[in-house]
Amino acid sequence: MAAAPAKPVEIKALSGARAIGALAIVAYHFCDAHYYVPFSVVMGPLVTKAYLWVEFFFALSGFILVHVYSGRKLHYGSFLKARLARLYPVHLATLLSMVALMLLINALAARWHFHSIFAGSGARLITAEGFIASLFLVQSWGILPGLTWNTVSWFVSVEFFLCLAFPVFLMLARGGPWRGVVLVAAGAAWLAFLDWNSGVGLDITYRNGLFRGMADFLMGAGLAMIFHTLKNKPVPERVLSWIQAIVLAAVLAAFHLSGPRHSRGNIVPGLALIALILPLAFDKGFLARIFQTRLFQILGGWSYGIYMGQTLWMQTLRQVDPALVRILHANLFGIRISNITWYAEPLTVLLICVLWGALLTILVERPALRFILRHPASETRR
Repeated sequence: MAAAPAKPVEIKALSGARAIGALAIVAYHFCDAHYYVPFSVVMGPLVTKAYLWVEFFFALSGFILVHVYSGRKLHYGSFLKARLARLYPVHLATLLSMVALMLLINALAARWHFHSIFAGSGARLITAEGFIASLFLVQSWGILPGLTWNTVSWFVSVEFFLCLAFPVFLMLARGGPWRGVVLVAAGAAWLAFLDWNSGVGLDITYRNGLFRGMADFLMGAGLAMIFHTLKNKPVPERVLSWIQAIVLAAVLAAFHLSGPRHSRGNIVPGLALIALILPLAFDKGFLARIFQTRLFQILGGWSYGIYMGQTLWMQTLRQVDPALVRILHANLFGIRISNITWYAEPLTVLLICVLWGALLTILVERPALRFILRHPASETRR
């Protein structure tokens, strides 16, 4: 009897790259919510268009899953269990934390007579329907008129759909490198169609988030098949370093030259980020070595918690904003305080989200994953 194919080893460069995406999206949400002009002319486009890192994450999911399962038999029930074990505990914890935040702020507002961000127009999507949809991970399947509760969890809702549909993607991906090229081209064309018709570039979530995720996932699946053809080729590390440098330069140029944020041209940096996956997948080259360092590996391991936990602090900041604005616009020895804290404020938010993400990872994600996966799936017990 033939032995089952060994599970592919972790690609550390891609694990470390997750850290940049998570931190960039946190910075984007902070700046977008507070009309904050970030840092400098150089850093500005990298932050104001950082929502495009979602393309990287969806494509990375497609790449990793096809990379792992293309040479193995897919046990669908066990696959879904493993994926939900990774996705759902942190999702549930952050959903409940938003409920707790709403109850706390509303109680304090009633006691101290201030306006709660969860009252009036701010409560239009904080509904029982939104909570139930979030519990079942269907909140971004076009059944709600907008984002709800932990707003960034729209990504996890789409990921859940992609997991349910994964056998179809896997069937499409199985084939030679030309099959991979076709999938990448089809996914890029699909994404371009969405980008052209949305009116807001690729910043589409609850309306066309499913289709956005599917297009990115398809490109990731195609890249995995191309990688399987190339991975055993003797590619010198210096060649990979040059390729990574060229693609990185293309990413930076695309962010700076693709026009205003939320415009059609933003598809270019999105595609450039997806293109970065393939040269990093070899786990060699100067950029791969950077992402393999301990700092990036730690932050990459926390990236899901950082991403999912950010809404709690963004909403808390929204509530304290009026008082915070008064403080920051006050003068200290003739100098406006906001001039002193211009860099400190976003960096403090990033630090809080990193620490909260670490707690979610260490106290929720990893223990829940160990607990759930140590019990065999029901079909294996029969």
